[in-house]
Amino acid sequence: MRDTLSCLEMGAVETLIVYESLEITRLVFKTPEGTQDVKYLTKEQEGDGEHYQDPKTGQTLDVIEKMPMLEWLAENYKQFGCALEFVTNKSQEGSQFCRGFGGMGGVLRYAVDMADFEEEDFGNDDFYPSDSDDGWSTDPDI
Repeated sequence: MRDTLSCLEMGAVETLIVYESLEITRLVFKTPEGTQDVKYLTKEQEGDGEHYQDPKTGQTLDVIEKMPMLEWLAENYKQFGCALEFVTNKSQEGSQFCRGFGGMGGVLRYAVDMADFEEEDFGNDDFYPSDSDDGWSTDPDI
């Protein structure tokens, strides 16, 4: 979803494809610095207070806008110059799309190398390239 939203913001998406029952909420927070921070949370994440805190200070952030992602996309997709298509999970292809892409994807106007935009944040599941048969290792010393 993050890659799709990045491509959408840069105008690379020709057709935005969204699961008709996408259960993601778009929240806009006001940070202590006075800027805005946008987060996309699932129902489970919305109940976790950690997502409502500034990671630097631990201070609770003010929510200035809260809207279902599906509704926000339906209202704003034209600003990105793309078409909006909905898929259902009632077909094999639609179900596969929802599982594989998290309910949101797009057909691009031009090729975008998302590796150029990715941060080197491996999180808790650290994987490092290796010379092993599968190409990945969990050993940070490789």
